[in-house]
Amino acid sequence: MRLLLPTLALLAALAVVPARADDLANAQRLWLADQKTQAVELVEQALTRTPDDLQLRFTLGVMSMELGERAKALSIFTRLTQDFPDLADPYNNLAVLHAAAGELDEAKTALEQALRLQPEHAQAQENLGDVLTRLALRAYQRAQKAALAPSDALASKISRTLALTHDLNKTR
Repeated sequence: MRLLLPTLALLAALAVVPARADDLANAQRLWLADQKTQAVELVEQALTRTPDDLQLRFTLGVMSMELGERAKALSIFTRLTQDFPDLADPYNNLAVLHAAAGELDEAKTALEQALRLQPEHAQAQENLGDVLTRLALRAYQRAQKAALAPSDALASKISRTLALTHDLNKTR
């Protein structure tokens, strides 16, 4: 599963308001120079001046995800879904966090909400396909454990789905 946008593209795309544009451009420069801590600090400082800024908050969430700060990113994206319930992108990134933690049902719910809001959201569509594939594998494996007798058809489904999930993981 992937984020809505890579951080670098996100940072470049968000430069709209002059003061915020400077902050985001400087954060991007720092991020690209592998000064990620300083980039995060710059975005956090900008947020102290404009705490409700959607673009700064979203950027901080993406940075947190990329730094492996799951709890922080989860908090940011959850809050964004509460403050901006009509936006699909925070739901997509929230789903990425849930899927990465193996929370497939939560990921599916978040992606379904993203797609209710924006049915043609390509990344959310792709991510939902990934989650559904993993949910199918889980269901097949549970069916295999519960079966009274081995099933060649079920074993074949598991094998094909495992191969597909393996291929999905290689493309990431």
